[in-house]
Order: sequence, then C-alpha cells, then structure tokens
Amino acid sequence: MIALKEGKQKSVLNHHPWLFTGALDNIERPSEARIDKVCDSAGHFLAWGYYDGRSHIPVHIMSWNESEQPDEDWWAAKVKESILRRRSFFEQGKSAQTTAFRIIHGEADFLGGLTCDVYGTVVRVIISSRLAYMFKDAAIGAIEALLHPSLAILNTDPAFCSAEGLPKEIEYYRLGEEFTPQEKLDPIRIRESGLLYELVPGTGQKSGFYCDQRENRNIIEQYCTGKTVMDGCSYSGAFTLHALRAGAASVDAFDSSEDALHMLLANVNMNEEAGTIPELSRAKVTVTKCDIFEQIRQIPDDKYDVIILDPPKLASTKSAADKAKRAYKDLNRIAMEKIRNGGILVSCSCSGAITHEDFKTVLGWAAKDACASAQILHSLSQGPDHPILVSFPESEYLKVFVMRIIR
Repeated sequence: MIALKEGKQKSVLNHHPWLFTGALDNIERPSEARIDKVCDSAGHFLAWGYYDGRSHIPVHIMSWNESEQPDEDWWAAKVKESILRRRSFFEQGKSAQTTAFRIIHGEADFLGGLTCDVYGTVVRVIISSRLAYMFKDAAIGAIEALLHPSLAILNTDPAFCSAEGLPKEIEYYRLGEEFTPQEKLDPIRIRESGLLYELVPGTGQKSGFYCDQRENRNIIEQYCTGKTVMDGCSYSGAFTLHALRAGAASVDAFDSSEDALHMLLANVNMNEEAGTIPELSRAKVTVTKCDIFEQIRQIPDDKYDVIILDPPKLASTKSAADKAKRAYKDLNRIAMEKIRNGGILVSCSCSGAITHEDFKTVLGWAAKDACASAQILHSLSQGPDHPILVSFPESEYLKVFVMRIIR
C-alpha cells in the first residue's frame, strides 16, 4: 500500500496524476518500485499508483478504478485508446494535407512519461519517466500491432535521463523486430497543412518536428501577406514556409543550429519546386546562425512588420521559472521596441513551468517597459492532438499570443 499523510488526498481525488514525497506517509511507503494501491490516511482506496523512489515524481497515478489493477495489458490498451482517439488524422486518405501528428501525449492521455508522434509511415516514441520505461515493450507492441509502421524509433528523452535515472538509448524497430541501422537512415517527407517537410528519422530536436504549432501557423499566415517577416528560432522553417505561402515580401530566419537552417533552405527549395509556395520564394529568404537573445538587439529599428519569437523551453521546472520570465520579458521588450508601429508580434512559450496567465503578465511588463501598447489578437495553445487535461494544468505547456504593437 502507498499510504498518504492526513489531508494529502485532495490532488488524487481531483485526478491529478502526480504525487510527491511530501504527501507520502514514511511508515507505509514501499521500499521498491512497484504498482500498488494509493490509500488515504484511514486506509481507504483512492487510486492505483506506480511508486519509484528513484524518479523525480515518486508516484504516478495510473487508474482511479479499484477493479482494474494496471499491468502490461492495461498499458497496451491505453496506448491503443490514445491512438484511436486520433482516428480522424488517419482517415484523410491519400490526399491528406497533414501526415504528421501526435498520437500519445503523456499524462494527458493517461500514459505518464510516454509521447509518440507519427511522421507519415514512421513512428517516433519518446520516454521521459521510469514508469514509461518499464512498459516500453508493451507500448511498442501495441503501436506495431495497430499501425504497422515502416519504422518505429524509441528513445529516452535526454532532458529527463538524469532526473529519472534512465539510460540514454535509442532503439529501432522494423516489422516488429528490433534492428541496428548499418548506415544513416534515408530522409522521409511529411506534409503539414499542405506544405512539405523533409527530415531524417531519429534526428533533430525532440521528436524531429513540432506538430503542436500546426493550427497556430495557419492563423499567423494571414498576417504575412506582403510583409517583412522575422522568424526567430526558426528551426526547420515551418513559420517561414507559411509566411512565404502568404506572399511575404521577405523572411529573415534566425536559429542557433546550422543544421536546422540547412533544413529550412532545403524545405523552401522543395516547396518552391512542388508549387506549394510561390515562385522565387527562395530569393526572399535569408538565414543567420545566431543566439536570438543577442541577435534581436542588433536588428535595425522599424525593419519588420511581423516578428515571430518561438524560443526553446526556458523553464523545465518551477525553480527556473523566475529566470525564464526575465528572459522572456527582455526578448519581447526589445521586439516591441524594434518592430514597426502597428506591426504583429507573435510570442511563444513552451515552458510548462510558466502558466498562460504568467506569460501574459510578462508580456504586459515588456510592453510597459517598451512604452508600447500590445493588443492581443489571438490567444493560442497547442493543437487538438496535444490535448490539455483539465485535472492536469501542466499539460497546457504551449502559450502563443499574436499581438499588434502600437507605439
């Protein structure tokens, strides 16, 4: 039994999936990692949980149904349910405008520490918890049985390996059998909102492509027609391609990764050849390898009509939130000072430790210090394949504000 201290059962009753050490009764705490009943201080059943003292989240709540004790079959069933909830993405047929999307979104799909993305016929699985690592074979088996991917890649998330005590590893599966690639895998092409992207399976940031901004990119596209656009932290150029499709006058793309900028240019060329963006689009694009926090200070005043800021995660934990807020404020303040009067600033944060309201407050501080007014035109979040679980606020990690800046 995993016993809780008196008065510490509220989060479990509210269906939050995490419990930390302060809630656990030291006397009844299990000594080894295992799945067991979570009970209140009076011994009443609350949920089934996975306890592991080596994890930075000691207890993952798995099920609130006393009659279903979680095991490998239970985990596989949850994987299948999660995939089938995205059935509409698979049913678009050969003319699908989008072939890249998330099919498992961790705790929001009741699978703590497990995420999975589809890229055409390739599946990418990322593990960030000891719980998900324990059930990795069950997950791969369920995915293979349901989707029959041409290739499945499973890896532990380097960002969590230290905190979770997980090995840094990557595994490859073809036709359900694990294998070791003898050479670099061939690139694959995916489509999102009618635009083409090329990526090499198993490489790139996170899972290789950011599906969570799909709907946001479509919204932002409408503001780029005939405009001078800055794509900050451009990665492989998704925002750039949408700006070009809208007929932007020019796009300056900035990123700290030279490889990412090479991918961006390759994607621009590929889409121009395919006719998904206008002719001569490549001539409108410049790329610069840089640190966006330094580069933005060097751009001329009033150069850009549209500035898009999508920096990497600045706060993985609550302890890092204050420092991240200062960085976000600094970056956005300068953007508000530099952008043309009446220009559109798109500001993003993927830091889960910073809430939607926190980020909006930071942008308010930035506007005040820039002596500008910021009109919020759109308040956005992640796409529907990255659901937000109401009982788990941490699942709302992406915040995007589209603002008109008036000075």
